[in-house]
Formats: sequence, structure tokens, C-alpha cells
Amino acid sequence: MSESTGATHRTGGSAQGTTGTASVLVDDQGMVVEWSPAAERLLGYPARRIVGRPARELLVTGAPGEAGAADVVLRHHDGHHVGCRVRVRAGQRGRATACWRVDVIPGEAYDAPASAVDRALLEALFTRSPIGLFVLDPQLRLMRYNGAAEGMQGVRVTEGLGLRPTEVWPDFNAELAERVMTGVLESGEPVLSFEKRGRPPGDPGREHVYAASVFRLEDPDGRILGVADVVVDITERHRARERLALVAEAGSRIGTTLGVLDTAGELADVTVPRLADGTTVDLLESVLTGEDVPEGPGTADWVLRRAASRSVRSHGDSGAYGIGEVSTTPADAPAAQVLADHEPRLVHVVGEDSAWLRSDPVRGRRMREEGVHSMLALPLLVRDRALGLVTFYRWTARGAFEDDDLTLAQDLAARAAVALDNARRYVRERNTVLSLQRGLLPRNLPTADAVRAAHHWVHSGAGGDWTDVITLPGARVALVAGSTPGRGVRTAATMGRLRTAVHTLAALDLAPDELMARLEDLVRQMDTETADPHGGGPVGATCLYLVYDPVTCRCTGCAAGPAGLAVVDPDGAVTFPDVPAGPPLGRPGPPLTKTTLTPAEGSRLILFTPGLLQAFPGDTGRAELARLLSTSPMSPQDLCLKVTEELVPADPPDDAAVLVACTRPLDPARVATWVLPADPAAVATARSLTARQLRTWAMDDELFSTELIVSELVTNAIRYAAPPVRLRLICDRTLSVEVSDSSSAAPYLRHARTTDEGGRGLLLVSQFAQRWGSRFEEHGKTIWAEEPLTSAA
Repeated sequence: MSESTGATHRTGGSAQGTTGTASVLVDDQGMVVEWSPAAERLLGYPARRIVGRPARELLVTGAPGEAGAADVVLRHHDGHHVGCRVRVRAGQRGRATACWRVDVIPGEAYDAPASAVDRALLEALFTRSPIGLFVLDPQLRLMRYNGAAEGMQGVRVTEGLGLRPTEVWPDFNAELAERVMTGVLESGEPVLSFEKRGRPPGDPGREHVYAASVFRLEDPDGRILGVADVVVDITERHRARERLALVAEAGSRIGTTLGVLDTAGELADVTVPRLADGTTVDLLESVLTGEDVPEGPGTADWVLRRAASRSVRSHGDSGAYGIGEVSTTPADAPAAQVLADHEPRLVHVVGEDSAWLRSDPVRGRRMREEGVHSMLALPLLVRDRALGLVTFYRWTARGAFEDDDLTLAQDLAARAAVALDNARRYVRERNTVLSLQRGLLPRNLPTADAVRAAHHWVHSGAGGDWTDVITLPGARVALVAGSTPGRGVRTAATMGRLRTAVHTLAALDLAPDELMARLEDLVRQMDTETADPHGGGPVGATCLYLVYDPVTCRCTGCAAGPAGLAVVDPDGAVTFPDVPAGPPLGRPGPPLTKTTLTPAEGSRLILFTPGLLQAFPGDTGRAELARLLSTSPMSPQDLCLKVTEELVPADPPDDAAVLVACTRPLDPARVATWVLPADPAAVATARSLTARQLRTWAMDDELFSTELIVSELVTNAIRYAAPPVRLRLICDRTLSVEVSDSSSAAPYLRHARTTDEGGRGLLLVSQFAQRWGSRFEEHGKTIWAEEPLTSAA
């Protein structure tokens, strides 16, 4: 390698690959025996061209002024000169060969810009950098720190030189920091952005959050010198992230139900302890009852009730007032001012000598006991109407509320206010529906000798379930259980229309299957007239109509939709009769069919709607119902209450209704039956038999009218119908006269002219009877009339 006289001079910082330290191994004869990659980057020679050649060939001699700030001047592969510092130390190649290791470092004269940058960077890191920097030795003892780190973590750093983190910063996650640093020393892998928390001396009133990154320090030979801990204060960023997370969580947790108290509790649950140490929600009484909220500012006569209260304390009461209690507020208190002007109040410092605190004996005493030092009071506003207020308290060492906390609290209060208003509207609608349902349902069941009945409803505002007992002629009763799908006022009104229709059709004394067919036609007509895309229509309604005859002790029934019927025998055995269930009303399907049952004397009939078993899947509900019905005998009313309390959930999504009827057969002595010949002379016989029977029953006062009714009905049967003719008298709460024949021709009421000789029979019957009618049976028909009984009878 010859010296180039025209060689240019470059600084070590500008020459390609001259940064860092190059290591060269030279033997005792000055021959290069090892050429490191760093040396190749520094001087540009590959190892194959240098190893085995004299090291002196790299030296530049006779270059005046070039080595002023460098130990030697070396020739680069491209010809320029590189001034370097040289550090020589003993080395070894293999086991026996003694060598010299020469560390070549670019000199200051040729590396002036790079060295200046390094020195400036190092100076800035330890004097002007806003990022905290700690340097620790391999034993994790603090060696050096920069200005930003001074006082950052609890004590002055100068007091902790030579100590470990657990000795200097015990309250700053020091044990975690030591574990992380130990891992970095062992593995060499840096750890980025693990969190430290604590209260620095410069801001002891609140907790700060720091993001720390740790990496290992090594010399050029790989010797471990210690670790560096770079710390950044991310308190504001952390709090902003927490506020955003709290707002997002509030959006998913507040307003999950339509209960006013539940929604208020959700607001308190979200904010404790993440925003406040204690939260109370006080609402106007009109909000809790679903009534309209008054407009304008709050007045002294407004009644506030405690709706929710949460605290970080797990023991004792969480507030000065219990849930549902009236929460009084002095006129000069922040809470009263919030309701008056609809503006939030931020009280940075709550002084024990505050006038409003002294004037509130209940809340003020509790705040002093808790040590409350800061509070927020905000109105719950919807369309500039105050539903109430929410108050946040702090008494722990977390610090006072700030403006950012007020902004967050306003957002949460606005969300909660909308949810509370929705819940209030739901309560109002639900109360309207329940009032309408109660108005459309009977308060008391009619009294009948055939059954001893009681019923019970569970109203949820969804669906329209009802049960009924309808008295029929001939001492019979009709038992009804129905359910209308949908929700709201329209559903309740539809339920009322269906119930009225059942009563009207039952007054015609139709057979159960005929009644259900007429009801089916009515439902289809109602659906055509009042089609509602939002639900609440009659289509899909279910109904079970059951007629019990105490004379024959038989039941005939028909069901549209699932038949909710259970029979409890006198010995306690529970069965669910197989009543053919047709499609729900208005749904396509096969025609509805009638079924006949013969329960044992003294049995109990339990009719129920699908909502009674809404909490049980499959047939498990029937099994649970059978268990309850098979218990010791109790009154129908008590059994209704027990069944609904045990089976219906506390807050059911659907309505439920149950009817319990204890059957009682009619005493045969109160029934008289005769078969008459088809002869006009039999009319006199019928009157004579009737008179004798009424005297037996001590009904002399009813003798004249009953003889007249019997005479007219038997005469019509003999004259216009076909034999056999049967006369039956039934003494129940009324006196029933029934005349049956085998003809299917129905009589009708005529208004005869003065010149007509006949046509007045049914008119006379209608004048003397309380009510009259006809019913068709499998073979023929029955004309019946009912008379009221005198007090003596």
C-alpha cells in the first residue's frame, strides 16, 4: 500500500463507517492477525486483504499537522486520511499466542462535529430534557440523574444516590421497578412503558402516573455497566384515557333497564370509585311516579327523594338518607342552587364552617363525619327540565375535583338524564296500561253455587291477560282464561274488547266450540279494522273457555292456543287434561273442537295463562306447578297468591293470570225433571207439577209467574216442536225453567197485533222472567227462563 500524496482529509464523523470503535488484534511482529467488522467499516479494508500483513502499512507518516488532535493518522481504503486515537491493551489469540489488542477510535480533530453532537446530546439529556433519566449500576444503585428527574419520585434524588429504588422510592412501585431492571440486566432486552404511580413533592395533592422504559448499558467490549431508566409523566394523558373509558362504559351501563331506581343506581355504580368516593342521586317525586316534570326553576315546595347512593365504604349506610326517603336541602346549599338555575356547582374546598353546611343538620353532619373536602352538584336536565340532581363527593387523598372532572360529570349527568326520562315515560305508560287493565277487569267474581272461585293477576305492562267467571242459565258457570299479545295501551284495550265479546257470546248460551268460532271471526274482523304494524292487535290471542254443569258434574271446553288447565282431585292428585288446542285466534289452522271432562266431585279446576310459567323452559314449569298444587289444601285465594308468588319472577316480562275454581255439585233435591207427552192436555199437567214442586221448595210467591212461564213454554213445545218434551226446574240462586224438545227450530219474540189470537207467549215470558233464551244441543234445543227469587225463598 503506497502513500497517496494527494490524499484528502475527512473528519471521522463524515467518513463512511467511521463512527464507533474498531478493534484490531496485532501479534508481537506487528502483523494483523484479527480484523473486526468495525475496523472494516472504519477504514474500508476487508479482512482478507489486511489479515497477515504489517499493521504499519495503514499508518500515514510525514503528514504535517494532521495528527494534532489524534494519536495516529490512518489511510482509508479510498485514500483519505482518518485521524484516530489508539488504546492498546494486552490480548491473546488461542491459548498460547500473546497479542496486542488495538482499539482504534476516530480522533477529536477529525470527529469534531460528531463529538460535538454527542456532547451536546449528553448535556441536554442531563440538563434540559423534559424526560426524566436515571442511571443505575449493575447492583441497581442510583449513580446519576438529570434535571427532569429531580424530585420526580417522592424525594430529592440527591438524597438517594447510592441507594436502590426500594430504598429511595418505596411508594412508586419500587418493587416492580427492581424486578423489571433485574430482568433487563439479565436478558439485555429493553422493557418499554411500564407504569409507575405516586405523589411527587411538587404536586402532593394528586397521584401522578409515569411511563418508564428501562434498557441496559454496555461498553464496547460488552461489559455491563448498568441500566438506564427513562421516565415520562403521562398523568394527563392517562386521565384523559380514563375519562374516555368511563364515558364509553357509562354509555353501555346507564339505561340498561327502564326502571327509574335501577337507572339512578347505574349512574352511581359507574362513578364510584372511578370519579368520586361517594355519589348520591335525588329525583323529583313526579319522576319516580311517572308524572310530568314541572317546567322552570326549582322551588321550595319541590319534593326530592333519594333514588341511589353509593360509597367506597363497604360498611354502614352509604348516604345521609335511605332510598325512598325525602332528601331536604337548605335554600343556600349548592344542591338547591343547582335546581334553581340549572347550573352545575364545583366546590373545590368544602369548609366545615360553611353556612350551608351548618344549616343542613342531616347531610352536613354526615359530610363532616366522612371528611368530605370537595364536591360536585349537577342538575339532571332534559329539555331544560330538571328531573333531580346528582352529587359527587370526595373525602380520600385522591385530591379535589377539577374542571376536567366537572366536564366529565356533566357528560355523565346528561346521559343519565336521558335514560331517567325514558324510564319516567315508561313508568307513566305502564301506569296507564295497568289502570286501563284494572278498569277493564272485574274487581270481584260473580257468586255462583256451582263453584267457589278466586283469581289473581300479575301485571307487567306487557300483554293483556285476564280470567273470568260467567254465570250461565241452569246453574252452570263458564270459566275463562285469555291472553292478548303485545304491549301498551292498545293491547290493554284489545284485551277489554275480547273480554266483552266473550261475555256477549256467553249470554247467547252458545256451546264452547261455537263461541270460540264466533270469537275467531271477531278477531279477524278487528285485525282488518285496526291493523297495527307495531303490535298490540288481537291476532295471536289465546283463550280457554270451559263450562261446568253442577247438575251433571261435567265440563265442556274449547281452547284456542295452548290450554292452561290443571285439575286437582280431592285426594291431591294433579293432572293436566288433554284439551285439544287449536291455533291462536286469528291464526290459520284446523277448526276448533270441543272436549268433555268429568272431574271428580269436589275437584279444583286451575286455569292459567302462558305467563304463569314464563320463567320455566319446556315442561319444567308444569312439574313445578303440579308440586305446588299437590300441597295441603288451602282456600282458592291463598292458592292463587302462592302459585303466582312461587312461579312468576319478581319483574316479569309478560303478564300472568290464574283462576282457581272449587267445583260443587248441585243437590239433586233442588232439581225436578219431567217428561211430558206431546198432548195439549199435558200443559195443565205441567202447571200442576210445577205448583206442587214450588210448594215443596217454599216458593209460593213465585207460583203465579212460574206457572205462566211453564204454560207458555210447554204449549210452544207441544204445538211447534217435536217430542219428547222435557220440563226441568232448577232452584239455585235463581229459579230456572227449562223446556227441551227434539226440534232445532229456534223460537223468536213476536209483537202480536190486537186482532191476532196468538203470538204473545214469549212476550209474556220476557215480561215475567229476569232473562230468557235458548241453547242448541246435539239433539234438539232448550228454551229457558230465569226468575229472581224473593227474599223469603
